[in-house]
Amino acid sequence: MSTLTTTAEAPPAAPARPAYRVTGRRVLASEWAKLWSLRSTWITLGLGLLFLVAFGLIASSRYRSGIHSGHLDRDFAAATAVSLSLFGTNFAQLALGVLGVLVTAGEYSTGMIRSTLAAVPRRLPVLWSKAAVFGLVALVVGTLGAFVAFGFGSGIVSGTPAAMSLSHAGVPRSLLGAGLYLGLVAVIGVALGALLRSVAGGISVLVATFMLIPGLVSLLPSSWRDDIGPYLPSNAGESLFALTHDSTTLSPTAGLLVFLGWTALALAGAACRLVRSDV
Repeated sequence: MSTLTTTAEAPPAAPARPAYRVTGRRVLASEWAKLWSLRSTWITLGLGLLFLVAFGLIASSRYRSGIHSGHLDRDFAAATAVSLSLFGTNFAQLALGVLGVLVTAGEYSTGMIRSTLAAVPRRLPVLWSKAAVFGLVALVVGTLGAFVAFGFGSGIVSGTPAAMSLSHAGVPRSLLGAGLYLGLVAVIGVALGALLRSVAGGISVLVATFMLIPGLVSLLPSSWRDDIGPYLPSNAGESLFALTHDSTTLSPTAGLLVFLGWTALALAGAACRLVRSDV
């Protein structure tokens, strides 16, 4: 008599899951890779650098030709090599601010934000990483452009009343302040993109904040204009790289604190909506 025995087969072992842990460094690396993988990043950063340098050279050349011809525009009467070289800052801020909006709002328009937040469920590290990565890139580009523009611009106006060198008091602070200003504008652009989740909406608010509202405030009575104007984001930021100041403008330190307050307010609004709203 034979006995049949059945040997129970052991279930196949499940493949080991790779160890994965979301860390701040990995989120930063992810945002760095995404930033440089976009063609718009290279194009817009190039435009921002071009605006900063090209308009600075144009303003310096116009000043020199006005001095030599004896028909200097009144707007350039009190110009210095620093103010002429940084003439393109207002144009560069538009390019860098728009790219900041695209960094965040672009993910909402393509739907990629769902994959991003699925990988980083806590959400807020994504916002901080985007702001830190692009803010640092804009800071470097802005500072580089400011020093390049001043290097060429100071050579153009050499021998004129506007001539200055890098060793003059306040010049390094102004050039570094311009780079810091552009870096913070980029962070505000990132925050507006995350807050509004619309490329068109973010760009519209950015342009209104830095270009339209200052013009409208200038139409107010002088008493109101002097009380409100210095605390606008654009005017407070301009005090960071202005070489001289008067009673109607903020000091560099006060301007930095006010502009940091506006930046923090934009980031706080973006963080609140990111946490409370679905994507």
